[in-house]
Amino acid sequence: MVTTVGIAGLGLIGGSMAKAIHKYTDCTLLGYDTDGAVLSRALDEGIVSAALTADRLADCELVIVALYPQAAVEYVIRHRDQFRKGGIVMDCGGVKGVVCGPLEDVVKDAGFYFVGGHPMAGIERSGYANAFPELFQRASLILTPYPGTPQACLDDIWEFARKLGFGHLQPSTPQEHDHIIAYTSQLAHVVSCAYVGSPSAPNFQGFSAGSFKDMTRVAKLNEEMWTELFLENKDALVREIDTLVEELAAFAYTIRRGDRERLRDMLRHAREIKEAIDKDC
Repeated sequence: MVTTVGIAGLGLIGGSMAKAIHKYTDCTLLGYDTDGAVLSRALDEGIVSAALTADRLADCELVIVALYPQAAVEYVIRHRDQFRKGGIVMDCGGVKGVVCGPLEDVVKDAGFYFVGGHPMAGIERSGYANAFPELFQRASLILTPYPGTPQACLDDIWEFARKLGFGHLQPSTPQEHDHIIAYTSQLAHVVSCAYVGSPSAPNFQGFSAGSFKDMTRVAKLNEEMWTELFLENKDALVREIDTLVEELAAFAYTIRRGDRERLRDMLRHAREIKEAIDKDC
């Protein structure tokens, strides 16, 4: 059972985790952020009970590391000998290979369990000020544990996550995660940014409906975080971009030729794929 939780990083994800823990559980919550003003605000609001200092890491059955990938790796390495023996450390980064790979040998005999995690939730705004406790309602939590991680450890994470509103637990490997997330998340952000890069974008007023808003929503992103995520998963992401470019080129060729039958077939094929996807959602 998790009674004391530490959160390192109080941005959108870590801050929302903190607010959800405060609202939906009876856990004692310790917090840390590189920005002292953010930590002070969380303390003043009563979301966090006390600062998560190195000497208090051993108090936490669960430590959630909600930092950028490289910073998460550095944090776990730096505090390797201070985490609670038998405790759980879970990161929340959007890529898993560059986190789970370097840490595997580091945590092997450290006495705690490290589990890669990725909450599939977010909005187009970042930072603690935009965090809210309902962010994870019915969301999926992806876990990428090392082989041999006790099932009881994963059960504890899931029991805790359900209290925060998560609706689905998705086991994976770091490699599978990064391959799929390049398509389901990262490519969508690249497309949105490329789409608003058109010279036509500033002239949308009065000519837009839901489709424009849907396509442009995630272009309002945190460029520091997404630059790191894209580059840390560049091989998988570039493959997805290349595939999309080929698809777009096929549409352009068909439309340019005025090939009505081919265009109708392509659109029907896309509709059928989307309908099949929706059935599984």
